[in-house]
Amino acid sequence: MHKAKKSYGQHFLIQQRTIERIIALIKSFNQDYLLEIGPGRAALTSHLLASYSNFQAIDADIEMIEYLYGRFPNNKDQFIHGDILKTNFTHLFGGRQFLLCGNFPYNISSQIVFKMLENRDQIPVMVGMFQKEMARRIIASPGNKDYGIISVIASLFYSGKIAFDVGPDNFNPPPKVMSSILVLTRNNYTLDEIEFKKILRLIKTAFQFRRKTLRNNLRTAYPDNPVLNNPFFDRRPEELSPSEFVELISELNTD
Repeated sequence: MHKAKKSYGQHFLIQQRTIERIIALIKSFNQDYLLEIGPGRAALTSHLLASYSNFQAIDADIEMIEYLYGRFPNNKDQFIHGDILKTNFTHLFGGRQFLLCGNFPYNISSQIVFKMLENRDQIPVMVGMFQKEMARRIIASPGNKDYGIISVIASLFYSGKIAFDVGPDNFNPPPKVMSSILVLTRNNYTLDEIEFKKILRLIKTAFQFRRKTLRNNLRTAYPDNPVLNNPFFDRRPEELSPSEFVELISELNTD
């Protein structure tokens, strides 16, 4: 049996009760197409293969892919060796919408969320295992110490909740942190790609120094903009709701 690799952020699920809870949660969304990230030793994969004909799994670790080939020789075409962050999602399932799931590698979990957001038109639901701290950050509300860039941009397009927490003893090797199963369900908010890039740039700029005011953070990106003289910009970025960031785009007349 292949050992977990730190370089891939691997912690394999071993607790059957937890596996069953995750599978039941995934099935509750009645999605026809599923993509699993980081199948590893197939704790979730074996159940998903048995339940979904339109299922694919992607792993960057070639040894894990070869393990899956050996264990499921009749399903080789459903396993992809590749980097999820470089994958063109439109090539999956003929461009159809799909549920994104998995025990995500913690070292790239935030990047997976941004990848999902870039491909939100294809992903109505995500059910993923995250480090608990990261899961809380993704769904944090304004004014919360965890509220930041990923909180704002994720909540524009998805409603999020932590379904349940998962302790270290559920994994081999056990991580040094608590984990959480996070569910993100897409809302009806739409934004074209040009506007998406504008608002992401604005949010990143606003949060570059959390202790500074919006005015001080935005001044470098939007120099000499008279709008910044408004008392509104005395506020700190963590005080603004996602909708207020959207309103700022038009206020600042960004190009």
